[in-house]
Amino acid sequence: MSTPPAERLLYEGKAKQVYAADAPDQVVIHYKDDATAFNGVKKASIADKGVINCRISAFFMDKVAALGIPTAFIRQTAPRDQLCHRVEIIPVEVVVRNVVAGSLAKRLGQPEGQRLARPLVEHFYKSDALNDPQINEEGAVLMGYAHGWELVAMREYSLSVNDMLLAFWGDLGVDLVDFKLEFGRLGGRVVLADEITPDGSRLWERGTGRKLDKDVFRRDLGDLSETYRELYRRVFGESI
Repeated sequence: MSTPPAERLLYEGKAKQVYAADAPDQVVIHYKDDATAFNGVKKASIADKGVINCRISAFFMDKVAALGIPTAFIRQTAPRDQLCHRVEIIPVEVVVRNVVAGSLAKRLGQPEGQRLARPLVEHFYKSDALNDPQINEEGAVLMGYAHGWELVAMREYSLSVNDMLLAFWGDLGVDLVDFKLEFGRLGGRVVLADEITPDGSRLWERGTGRKLDKDVFRRDLGDLSETYRELYRRVFGESI
């Protein structure tokens, strides 16, 4: 299956495009090579980023499904494309943190690198205009962004995904610092939507702390394309 024509484009984000598929209840997610940071202020095109993220996310979505967690993912159809169920996105991102880093370190005035006694689950309202502000579960319910039972499921699913990712990356000599997930509504259920990629994760090389994620681009720490290629080799045992 090839990427749908331009007239089927439904939505374009910073790193992906969403197209109407042949079936009305499905969409095609196309992964771009674009990289952005600081709410789109910093931009660049990163060679093969879309191909790498597409395959890594498809790989992890299959692992998530094996845990019994429902997802929007159906299958990868091309190097940059995935066929997915059309869902109603819940406008509350979930961030799971295992180590103090990024915005958590800035908010609390703490140095990066402190390992937390247990995973910290945080919620953020999805709004580019507001720069995705933090929101608690009660606020998300009162503002009508999510139902209480949905937030319970999202938390449970996120912690299960965290356990899986901690073990997987740990076996490859990589520490999972934090990551974000998005969820949607499908047939009365909460399902994992969007992606699981280095774009939405912090990954540090075990023992050295070397960044293996989009912080390489955010902080000008090196070549993001080469960093993602290294992750690809670690995950699949082959070069792209």
